[in-house]
Amino acid sequence: MATQTTASCTGSTLLQPLSEIINLPLDQVNFVACQLFALLMAVWFRIYLHPSKTSPFIRHVVATLLGFYLALFCFGWYSLHFLVQSGLSYSVMVFAGLENMHKYCFIVTLGYLILCQITRVYVFDYGMYSADFTGPMMVITQKITSMAFEIHDGLTKRDGQLTPSQKYLAISRMPSLLEYLSYNCNFMGILAGPTCSYNDYKAFIEGTCYQPRHQENANGKENGKYKQTEPSPKNDVISKLCTCAISLAIYLSLYKLLPVERSIDDDFVNSTPFHLQVVYLYLAMLALRPKYYFVWTLADAINNAAGFGFNGYNKDGSPRWDLISNLRILDIEFATSFKLFLDNWNIQTALWLKRVCYERCPINPTAATFLLSAMWHGVYPGYYLTFLTGIGMTMAARAVRHNIRPYFLVSDSYKGIYDVITWAWTQVAISYTVAPFVLLAVGPSLKFYRSWYFGLHLLCLLVVLALPVKSKRRQAKEQQDDLQKDNQTDHNSTDNNCNQKEKTT
Repeated sequence: MATQTTASCTGSTLLQPLSEIINLPLDQVNFVACQLFALLMAVWFRIYLHPSKTSPFIRHVVATLLGFYLALFCFGWYSLHFLVQSGLSYSVMVFAGLENMHKYCFIVTLGYLILCQITRVYVFDYGMYSADFTGPMMVITQKITSMAFEIHDGLTKRDGQLTPSQKYLAISRMPSLLEYLSYNCNFMGILAGPTCSYNDYKAFIEGTCYQPRHQENANGKENGKYKQTEPSPKNDVISKLCTCAISLAIYLSLYKLLPVERSIDDDFVNSTPFHLQVVYLYLAMLALRPKYYFVWTLADAINNAAGFGFNGYNKDGSPRWDLISNLRILDIEFATSFKLFLDNWNIQTALWLKRVCYERCPINPTAATFLLSAMWHGVYPGYYLTFLTGIGMTMAARAVRHNIRPYFLVSDSYKGIYDVITWAWTQVAISYTVAPFVLLAVGPSLKFYRSWYFGLHLLCLLVVLALPVKSKRRQAKEQQDDLQKDNQTDHNSTDNNCNQKEKTT
C-alpha cells in the first residue's frame, strides 16, 4: 500500500522506510510527522520566543519560515500554490478599491482554489482520498476571504452599520505583507488549520491575547485573581493529545472493518434487512469520524502549545483554550438536531460561512451557504449531492423543531423521550446526507440513495410542505416591526397624556 502511493507523494521521501514498515501512504506519514514537529516547535515558540522576550517582527518571521518549511516537506513544489494564491489576493487587496475589494478578493481566492481542485481531481489522482496540497489551500482561502471582509468592514463602514461580532473582527489598518503571510502560512496552522480571525492572531503575536477582549466571555474572573498570571495551556494540550491518541486508535481499528462502500454492495443490500442497513451505515460513519477528530484536535493542541487559543476563564477560574477549537466530540455524538450536529462539527468553517455568506447574502442565505460550502470543499459530485440534501434536511429539521418540539416540553419525561427520538433521527439523517460526501462519484451516490428509495428526501419534502416555518430573517423582521409598533403605541399614549394635561391646565 505504501509503495503504491509513493509515486503520488510530491513531498519529501525521507520517511519512506517508516511508511513501508507501518504500511501507510507516505504523504500521510509526512503529514503526521510534520504536525508532531510543529507541536515541538510550538512549545519552543511559546517559551523562547515569548512576546516578553522578542518583538512581534521576529515572531512573525519565525512562524512564517517554519510554516513554509513544513509545506515544502509535505507537498514539495506544490506548496508554491500557497504563495501564488496569497500573492494574488494580497495584490487585489492593495490595488483594488476598498468598496469592492472584498468581492474581487473572494472571487480570485475561491476561483484559484477551485482551479487547483479541478486540476488535482480530474488530471492527477481522482479519488485519492489522502493528504493533498489543496487541503491547506482551503484553510488559506478561509483566512484570506475573512480578512478581506474584515478590512472592508473596518475601513469603509461606520460602527452603526456593523453587528457586534463584525465590529470586533473589523480591521482598521491594512496588514503588512509579513503580517499577511504570517497569518496565512504560520507553522501552527499551515497544514490543518484551523482558521482564525486576523485580530485574534495579531493579539497572539503581540502578546495581548490574555487581555479580556471578548465581551461575551467576561465572567467576573478576568478582573480578579485569575488574571494576574499568564495561564498555562499544559493541561489542555495533554488532554487533547490523549483525545488524538484514542481517536487514531479507534480509526485504525475500525475503518477497514466498516467501509461505507459496503452499503452499496449488491450482495449486502439484497441479503441484509433494511433496519440492519441503517445500523451499518451509522456504524460506518461513526468509524470514519475519528479521523477528523484526530486531525482537528491535534491542530488545536499545536496552537494551544504555542500559546494561541486562550478564550477567557470558566466560572471555576480554570482557563479556557477553545477560541479556535474546531469540534466538540460529545456534542456531535449526542446531538439531538441536525443544526446542533453542524454547530459542533468543523466549527471554524461554520463561522467562516456565517460571516462571509449567511450574514451578508440578501437572497436565500441558507441555500447560498450550502452551495459555497460545496464549492469550497471541492469538485467531487458527491459533495454537491451532500450539501443539496443538507438544505432539505435543515429546512425539515427547523420545521419539526418549531412545530412539534413545544408539545414535548410540558414535562421532563416527555422531553427525554423527544431527545432520544431526535438523537436517533439526527444520526440517521447525518449518515444519509454525508454518504455521497464519502462515496464522491455520482454513480455510487445515486445508487446508495436508490437503495433507500430516496426515502429521507421525500420525508423532508413532506415535512416542509406540511409544517411550514418562517425563516429567521422574517421572524427577526416581524419582531422588529412589532417593537416599532409598540414604541409607536407608547409614543402616542405619551402624546395623549400630554394633551390631556394641557387641556386640564
